[in-house]
Amino acid sequence: MTNNPLSPQELGGHIADGTSFHFIGGTHFDLPQICGIQITKFMVIELLAAVLMILLFVPLARKIKTGEPVRGRLSNLLEVFLLFFRDQVVRPSIGHGADKFLPIIWTTFFFVLFMNLFGMIPCGGSPTASLSVTGTMAVIAFTTLVGYGSYKLGPVNFWLKQVPHMDVPFAIGIVLKPMLFVIEIFGLLVKHFVLAIRLFANMFAGHLVLAVFMAFVGATATYWGLWVIVSFPSLLVVIAIDFLEIFVAFLQAYIFTFLMSLFIGMASHPH
Repeated sequence: MTNNPLSPQELGGHIADGTSFHFIGGTHFDLPQICGIQITKFMVIELLAAVLMILLFVPLARKIKTGEPVRGRLSNLLEVFLLFFRDQVVRPSIGHGADKFLPIIWTTFFFVLFMNLFGMIPCGGSPTASLSVTGTMAVIAFTTLVGYGSYKLGPVNFWLKQVPHMDVPFAIGIVLKPMLFVIEIFGLLVKHFVLAIRLFANMFAGHLVLAVFMAFVGATATYWGLWVIVSFPSLLVVIAIDFLEIFVAFLQAYIFTFLMSLFIGMASHPH
């Protein structure tokens, strides 16, 4: 532990991964290496998000499994989210056999949501503001899509089905179908790339704006008159953006899982 004051530049660390946690008051905690692997801030936050999900949903799952009525405001709120995604997102998007995807859709939504919300903690950070994290989530979505499509249609037939059926002469089909195959595969990859970029860009931009306005306060701290003028409007803007960021945290988690469900449904029902 050391006691170093946070500089305005260090506020940007809220949207970047690092090897230490910075706390209010200027202290920071350096994360260790385990078996030669450096533990980072985002790794810890992802683990905390996973542990939080276990603590919330394992007791709830046990109650539902035994038929015990769900009681308590938190349990009922969680059940509302689960039922909403089942009835309004997964089943309409995927159709027959949708319920088998509920575990991964539910897990993805709450994992992304909790990572987003950890970014609202002053000493925390948002792993979803890192392209490596959102890219990994997009790879999981892509793997799920390809895996289910290959299981349902066959490994070869799944890829062949990416080309829509066309009643064209054989000679034209020889030229046109390979071109469409390349375009469709490229489009499939682009969809999931955009899935990663969308989540990353929204979370990164929101936290960057917060860091900039907080930096205004720190940059003028040595000038009393200017600090009085700048600090109050900046704090009001930060509070307003905080409320917006909470909404965005829920919205982006919903959009990510909705598109994931939609893409799985498209793999289940090709052209």
